[in-house]
Amino acid sequence: MNRVSVDIGGTFTDCFVAWGDRVVEAKSLTTHHNLAVGFNDALADACRQLEITPHTLLSQVDSVRYATTLGTNALIERKGPRVGLLVTTGFKHTVPLSRARGYGEGLTEPEQMDIPNAQRPEPIVPIPLIREVRERIDYRGDVFWALDEDDVRLRIRELVDAGAQALVVMFTNSVVNPVHELRVREIFLEEYPAHLLGSIPLLLSHQVAGRKGEYARATSTIVDAYLHQTMYHGLGTLELNLRQQGYARPMLVNHNSGGMAQLNSTDALQTVHSGPVSGIAASEFLAAAAELGNVVATDMGGTSFDIGIVVQGDLKYYDFNPVIDRWLVSVPMVHLVALGAGGGSIARYDRMYKTVEIGPKSAGSDPGPAAYDRGGQFPTVTDADLLLGYLDPKNYANGHIPLNPRRARQAVRDNLCDELDLDEIGVAKLIKKQVDASMANGIATELRTRGYEPKDFTVLAYGGNGPLHACGIAAALGISKVLAPPYSSTFSACGAGNVSQMHIHEMNTWTVLFNPNTKSFFSDYETFNHSVEELEQRGRTDLERQGMDPADIRYRLELDMRYGNQRVQTAVVTHLSRLTRQRDVLELMDQFHERYGERFGKGSQSPETGVRINTIRVCAYVEQPKVKFARLAITGEPKAPPEPVSSRACHFVGHDGAIDTPVYDERARAEGTEISGPAIITTRVTTYLVEPGWTFRAVAQGGAWFVRNSSH
Repeated sequence: MNRVSVDIGGTFTDCFVAWGDRVVEAKSLTTHHNLAVGFNDALADACRQLEITPHTLLSQVDSVRYATTLGTNALIERKGPRVGLLVTTGFKHTVPLSRARGYGEGLTEPEQMDIPNAQRPEPIVPIPLIREVRERIDYRGDVFWALDEDDVRLRIRELVDAGAQALVVMFTNSVVNPVHELRVREIFLEEYPAHLLGSIPLLLSHQVAGRKGEYARATSTIVDAYLHQTMYHGLGTLELNLRQQGYARPMLVNHNSGGMAQLNSTDALQTVHSGPVSGIAASEFLAAAAELGNVVATDMGGTSFDIGIVVQGDLKYYDFNPVIDRWLVSVPMVHLVALGAGGGSIARYDRMYKTVEIGPKSAGSDPGPAAYDRGGQFPTVTDADLLLGYLDPKNYANGHIPLNPRRARQAVRDNLCDELDLDEIGVAKLIKKQVDASMANGIATELRTRGYEPKDFTVLAYGGNGPLHACGIAAALGISKVLAPPYSSTFSACGAGNVSQMHIHEMNTWTVLFNPNTKSFFSDYETFNHSVEELEQRGRTDLERQGMDPADIRYRLELDMRYGNQRVQTAVVTHLSRLTRQRDVLELMDQFHERYGERFGKGSQSPETGVRINTIRVCAYVEQPKVKFARLAITGEPKAPPEPVSSRACHFVGHDGAIDTPVYDERARAEGTEISGPAIITTRVTTYLVEPGWTFRAVAQGGAWFVRNSSH
């Protein structure tokens, strides 16, 4: 297997290369002005390790896969085109009103509670760029008011004259019958052929989101249109860069659904958060291969701390109406929680509680932490780690980024020392304590709100800073063991290479499995099966267009179900691909009953109110070869560590004064090596910190368990 997979984060670009029976990891700073520059730097580092040229590598690999934050950054920076919107007459204010919740969506809970200071986000589509079109389709899909084509031509002309650079069509009930939206596209091409307007995109809402709910479907399509140009040019530049270096195959892009597809089969909206989702995918595969049971995936990078849950024998949690930036959208996305607690997160004084607060603002890669010596003036988590002695100023990021302790000290002193009445080391300890507690609280909250206890999960600590803060997070969480997985520094990039080629299609339905009024069960099997077949056909068409063999395509049927008129929906994955008899209906209801009880507690089920299906979802996928993981259990007698290469004076939370701490190199990761803390293990791409009272135990493929001593 020859493969390159890349995770382009807010601070670092991670590159994971599988070359035959070898794997190598490489990192470089993300170059936001041109992502190809950072990718080339990371790829060149990987090639030096393999002792081949980038051209040789790229001309022989099976695939190159990207997970990127390009779309996320474009939303944050509001760098996008002017978007025009066509809606059904009477629905002009659906998007501006934003269900009366637009002021709070995408904000933290304290910010949502601060209603007097609430502000709606700057709209992507201002009201002057919204036009109503005379048409209407009812809830059954019947044409109630025929499309006025002359009105359509006039409204499109008005939007183009007003400077719209992308157009969105969102008609009511178009997911049931898209005939009017499809006709608008034909009219648009008649009025404005490509040679007149160039590549101006026109997006139809029913093709972006397959569920009812006009507002979420509209915002999904609007965000997709807003990001289209940025993604087209950004990823197009990456693909051109590959072509120039000898890569001839299609470039693959990771999706936030946990799959991937070729660039020409990827919507811009699907790329948002695709990097952290790739880490969750890697965690799922590792948990199964290494027999870890339940795991909570935690990715501490340079910009954020991302949390995801993988439950043994279950599927990943999905958000079916996630909030991206400040916008509620209607796409299935692997559930994750992002905290502003990365290495570049800025620490500032909290005047209310008279302590230090971490994030959510980040120094990113430009200018980066103050220690990068690139103009950063505010203290960050990385600056604190440097002052505490955990990082080697001359060997950070394999020596590519020399750190300046004097700049870090100055940033801490100028911004926090006087307010906190502490010296630089005292402030750095407080930053370390606060960021570890914040991450631990995020993990505990995420687990307990879903009915789980942290002690029942294995915590995976990965990302560039994960192994550095693993002990502190585990201690604050109250658990005694945490795992830094193999390839921990580039684990999300590894996951980007391990996902399947996949497409998800869904449609709304009103399928009553059990009607409590008539005491009858569902029997219209033909209609249900036809809907499933249609969704399978869409997925099959997508994959065949990308060159997949139809014999390799697999399908997974998922249903959003609920009791009666409850608002809460529960996703049920079923092995039943078709319904043919009443026994199938009863089996499906039993699956829902069991899944609901697992989620909300046994006895909470209420089948007497009726059972119905609201959404039919089909995942079409083709399995791809994966990087294999070994079992990561601690077995056998421990091996003595190698001789330390040096020692440093380090400061630890809960300990007064500096402690002379041995520093080990890559040899300490040999399987079976056991080291009692305090200790530091420095590798090419990350640093493992073993705090006092903890023991480091190296396991297969460079993984490492941090185990808390029972005496502490």
